[in-house]
Amino acid sequence: MFEALGFLAIKLGVIPSDFSYAGLKDKKAITYQAMVVRKVTPERLKNIEKEIEKKRMNVFNIRSVDDSLRLGQLKGNHFDITIRNLRNQINDSSNLRERILEAIENVKNKGFVNYYGPQRFGMGRKVHTDQIGLALLKSEMVEAVKLFLTPEDLDDPVNRAKKYFLQTEDAKGTLSLMPEFKVRERALLESLRRFGMTEEGCIQAWFSFPHSMRIFYVHAYSSKIWNEAVSYRLATYGSRVVEGDLVCLDEDVDDEHFTNSKIHLVTEEEESANTYAIHQVVLPVLGYNIQYPKNKVGQWYQEILSRDGLQTCRFKVPTLKLNVPGCYRQILKHPHNVSYQLMEEHEIDVKTEGSHIDEATLSLLISFDLDASCYATVCLREIMKHDF
Repeated sequence: MFEALGFLAIKLGVIPSDFSYAGLKDKKAITYQAMVVRKVTPERLKNIEKEIEKKRMNVFNIRSVDDSLRLGQLKGNHFDITIRNLRNQINDSSNLRERILEAIENVKNKGFVNYYGPQRFGMGRKVHTDQIGLALLKSEMVEAVKLFLTPEDLDDPVNRAKKYFLQTEDAKGTLSLMPEFKVRERALLESLRRFGMTEEGCIQAWFSFPHSMRIFYVHAYSSKIWNEAVSYRLATYGSRVVEGDLVCLDEDVDDEHFTNSKIHLVTEEEESANTYAIHQVVLPVLGYNIQYPKNKVGQWYQEILSRDGLQTCRFKVPTLKLNVPGCYRQILKHPHNVSYQLMEEHEIDVKTEGSHIDEATLSLLISFDLDASCYATVCLREIMKHDF
């Protein structure tokens, strides 16, 4: 998505931060989303339609609007997914079709744990986006840049360029090695070439990213802690709602932006009376404007902040204009409008000359809607009981 924005910005003579959008889209998907770009007329955008198509992009519904979009300004996302070559898990002898239907119905009725999906943290082995976010929260600007430019154990042009940079800190030389399509890396290096690899230089380098990108790394860190928190909460108390839990009193919530006034601390009497159900329980996503549960989970949060050196963190990084108020996230979610279809795809498997076996493999076409900030990868993982 950022590569697409970089390309559009060049063609339209604007900068990437002139674009606004409600959410980030996955890299490995055919995605549609609304965007607003400042300082560009509808005619100007229509003029570059042909060039855009060469990059496998299309622009629809071009018109003037009054306001920019902001992150989180969406109701949810719709997904159409095909899962091919379906098989039973090892040691599962039940009928495959029955097992698939049972798995889908289970998630429809019971929901899934609302983890942030793996794409939130980047697919790198060495460095994940949450580590960069932690360094930014601690105002370790040089360390954050080094983490961003840490190579994977792969011998390709991108990783060779990164390796060269970590060895030499020669931004100019690294730029000559870094492929053109690496828009973010090149923007950062361009800035380091101008301002140097000092604390101040690295602050300037982070400003080569739009605000939404800078805050993305910090959100990745708070998302990772939330994932660990929900695992701890469910391991400690299961699906009971206990004293000291936080619940959301608003039934119609479909995003994370509850106000503190809608959040209630469960009392001992309410626990005894089973006043609340597990789907009402929320956990805080780190920030300066949240309250913590008042039970073992609240203690766990404090221990984690100490572990990561954030006991005194105010969740503001003024040098990068980052404010992180935090929010609350429901621990369980349900997919909406689920529909699905099983398809047989016949594969001709040529075993020996003159004879072949016609083997049918099952594919699942599944469609569903998820509330904002829910991950289809996580919903699918619950249906399939399988990591991918």
